[in-house]
Amino acid sequence: MLTFFRKPVVRRRLGQVVLLTLVLWLWVVLVLVVVIDGYGRVDRAQPADVIIVLGAGLQRNNQPGPALIRRAAAAADLYHAGYAPILICSGGKPGNRTRSEADACAELLHGAGVPESAIVLEGNSRSTEENAFESKLIMDANGWRTAIVVSDNYHLFRALRLFRNAGIPVVTSPAPVDPPPLQYIVFMAREVAAFHWQLLKEALHLPITYVQGI
Repeated sequence: MLTFFRKPVVRRRLGQVVLLTLVLWLWVVLVLVVVIDGYGRVDRAQPADVIIVLGAGLQRNNQPGPALIRRAAAAADLYHAGYAPILICSGGKPGNRTRSEADACAELLHGAGVPESAIVLEGNSRSTEENAFESKLIMDANGWRTAIVVSDNYHLFRALRLFRNAGIPVVTSPAPVDPPPLQYIVFMAREVAAFHWQLLKEALHLPITYVQGI
């Protein structure tokens, strides 16, 4: 008889714990969104050895999409302003594309007046984490130490963590983008999910892994 009365109490308390946990998690997500958005709106560029342009998906005809175009343009502006003498275009072949993001980035930079001698291609990476790892190999091989990382503003908070995890002293510079509200929500949801995944990987000491779209 006593067990009969206890079961509803246990279920009610369990439900309260689950609800409280959900509310706390949603609060953390909201704070994270505010931090990601606020961080990406500040240009922290300062003189460095290299400028690293993070790749973005190519269109079906292998041509650069809007994200890569604005990232390359922002990086070219930094180069012409004298922030660094070398640019690393980082990004492999996405999906079934036959051209790397790095190659498309280099074409855009060259079109913006950056000489080919100032552009280094990193065409192996498939994710931001691999962008950092592969860029570190190039930097170490050339004796370059510091970097400016250029990407879309909503991407920079996570990129900063990944590049610092790779051992690269970096500052960030945004390629400003102000998408429609619905698209912004999609971008931010992706970043929040990717940041959760990164924290889980770090907690479990997992090696570099590739998850499509992150």
